[in-house]
Amino acid sequence: MLYSLFLHLSDTYSILNVFKFLTVRTGLAMFTSMLVVFLIGTPFIDYFSSHHIHDPIREDGPADHIVKKIGTPTMGGVLILIGLFSGILLWGDLFNPYIWFLIFIVGSFGLLGAYDDYKKIKKKNSSGISSKFKFLWQIILAIIGVLILIYFVDTPDLQKLYFPFFKNLIINLGWFFIPFYIFVIVGSSNAVNLTDGLDGLATVPVILVAGVFAFISYVTGNIVFSEYLLIPYIKGVGEVSVFCGSMIGACIGFLWFNAPPAKIFMGDTGSLALGGSLGGIGIITKHEIVLAITGGLFVLEAVSVIVQVVSYKLTGKRIFKMAPIHHHFEKKGWPESTVVIRFWIISIILAMIGLATLKLR
Repeated sequence: MLYSLFLHLSDTYSILNVFKFLTVRTGLAMFTSMLVVFLIGTPFIDYFSSHHIHDPIREDGPADHIVKKIGTPTMGGVLILIGLFSGILLWGDLFNPYIWFLIFIVGSFGLLGAYDDYKKIKKKNSSGISSKFKFLWQIILAIIGVLILIYFVDTPDLQKLYFPFFKNLIINLGWFFIPFYIFVIVGSSNAVNLTDGLDGLATVPVILVAGVFAFISYVTGNIVFSEYLLIPYIKGVGEVSVFCGSMIGACIGFLWFNAPPAKIFMGDTGSLALGGSLGGIGIITKHEIVLAITGGLFVLEAVSVIVQVVSYKLTGKRIFKMAPIHHHFEKKGWPESTVVIRFWIISIILAMIGLATLKLR
């Protein structure tokens, strides 16, 4: 909104031309979303606490974990979404189709997560909606999102899969790109959701991945930088950096309240929305594999659950003491803060590897 206003007035007031720069608007979006979350965070938490909107804790989790988490408000993802939308609506180019695709993904997946959180609170257990119902709606929402992308974006790059570390290794997926995109969005959403089990555990990796993709989207949307780095040039995708900036700012603001010991949990409202939007960012920048690298912690958490379930069904034995894998280390006696910080370190390393793929071609 402000971007459109300043753009309209820039012919009269030349100083407003500064807002045409993506870097400026990305920084402003990050600051705006962070400030909004800071300002509304405390009254939001107080309201949720007074109305007993608490997160039901898994009863099979580590004993210390259960004791510490009881009574903590949930649905903090609403805070994140308010901050994110504030940043993107004020500073983003609302005529850009990529922005509306991401707005749809983050908003719809956030609503699905909110419904799941609501059911958990109402039932007073950690079950919420059934996994089949959740998975089905994730697929439906991802399909709608991909159809929006196909309708509004006319580029042959949609069907191509680019591999990092190689200059010319490109696979044309044909129409198979549609189920592939759905897999990336739904898989990313669930992976972040599974990671969100300890104070701040999912928030910092999301910030790191969003930071990497703020840079990737910027250079992908710049014809000079994309040619230099030997990555595909996609017109208009640079605007995604503003969305990433909003996500970073909202998550930083939320981390202020979510840092150990957490005053509020993001819940499925936040984790499904953030994960889905990261998947969306990965596919429109054509860096899906780099997303799997930078978000490797999320992949690890998801794989640990899959391995655990498959092993138990086939052999009756569990590989881990508890899945997702962060609970396995808690069961082994690691303090929560140790698990969280070590997983953050892993995320930092993976983020640096993800950035390195841009140059190592």
